[in-house]
Amino acid sequence: MFRLEVSHLQALTTFSLQIVSNNKFDTSILNRINGEKRKREKDTQKRWAKFTYCGKETRLVTKLFKNTNVKVVYRTKNNLGKLLKPQNIPKSEKYKKNGIYQLECLTCHKKYTGQTGRPFCIRYREHYNDFKYSNNRSTFAQHVINEGHSFGPVKEITNVIHYERKRKMLDTLEKFYIYGETKNGNQINDRLTVQSNPTFETIVKHFP
Repeated sequence: MFRLEVSHLQALTTFSLQIVSNNKFDTSILNRINGEKRKREKDTQKRWAKFTYCGKETRLVTKLFKNTNVKVVYRTKNNLGKLLKPQNIPKSEKYKKNGIYQLECLTCHKKYTGQTGRPFCIRYREHYNDFKYSNNRSTFAQHVINEGHSFGPVKEITNVIHYERKRKMLDTLEKFYIYGETKNGNQINDRLTVQSNPTFETIVKHFP
């Protein structure tokens, strides 16, 4: 068993091309094969680095690798799989957090989905006061009043869906859960605000 050095291989390739050319054959196919081979050899020399994307700082750092053989790929912690997985929060802290919540009517079991940047217990109290004083600010309170249904205590009607700080992600999560309840014909939110969404549709279809 013998091993050809790189210089020998290059010489052999040149010799093969010369033979093909002298015999008046098309050398384009052989050139293309050699070009693809060189590209594969170049790609195998590249190294890859993975960064968790956290904004412009990430881009500034990764620019340092622009003229090197290191290729950069990004990953994120905010993918749907992680956002929608169950969150383990102590029961004693449950209503002291903020994020996405649902109020469930004790009579018809339809649900109102909302978001809040304040504790869930405070947001529940606001809905209850709107019911108690017949204000028109709470859609859930109006449903209970108009239908003559019951308004229960916080632990019976408030379902904590997702804990999240007040930011743009809350808007997306709220729309997603409203979309899911709308598909089930079970929401109290305004149906006119729900638009067709292929991404939400795919998630609801595979994870009902």
